[in-house]
Amino acid sequence: MKRLRRYLVAGILVWLPLGVTFVLLRFLVGVMDKTLNLLPKSYQPVEWLGVAIPGLGVILTIIVLLLTGVLAANFVGRSVVGGWESLLERIPVVRSIYSAAKNFTEIVFSDSGNAFKKVLLVEYPRKGIYTLTFQTATSMGEVAGRTGEDVVCCFVPTTPNPTSGFLIVVPKKDVIELDMTVDAAAKMVMSLGVVVPTWTKEQTAELPSKTPEE
Repeated sequence: MKRLRRYLVAGILVWLPLGVTFVLLRFLVGVMDKTLNLLPKSYQPVEWLGVAIPGLGVILTIIVLLLTGVLAANFVGRSVVGGWESLLERIPVVRSIYSAAKNFTEIVFSDSGNAFKKVLLVEYPRKGIYTLTFQTATSMGEVAGRTGEDVVCCFVPTTPNPTSGFLIVVPKKDVIELDMTVDAAAKMVMSLGVVVPTWTKEQTAELPSKTPEE
């Protein structure tokens, strides 16, 4: 029975990730395929191909995103986007939602700054218990002045959904910077700690601040 159970679990571990990936990809492709409905009926691929081909909406979505990016990058496009954002910021409920989404998107996808570029290990919620966090800011202004310490702002993700969580401010001397990438840390969080990135001391010249002997 133990051997059968081991085989059953092994089979689940093979097929479950594949199934989840397939379902999510099919959902995303289906959503993007709906963009074809924005085209005039006579221009829709199903009209002149005679059959619906999944995935054509993905191509249209990428083209729309690229064209939008090109327009937003020039002077005229920036003026249009600025006017649109100004309009949205005047609508009470929409203003809060749009501003929060825009700020989060800029932080995650921007190449500038150090936000979400480092994975840190901190002792939280108490000494002796370690938590994975993402560094979001190092210049803390008033917080650093009030505490009198060099502090960093950390985002603690929840599991299995790393997009939600909470912020903690930790003295820089109390954080351990990891070689782990943000993607690897997110996978570890989403897998409930089952998927642990491989690491060897030879990968870095800097050893952990604490060793098992200590």
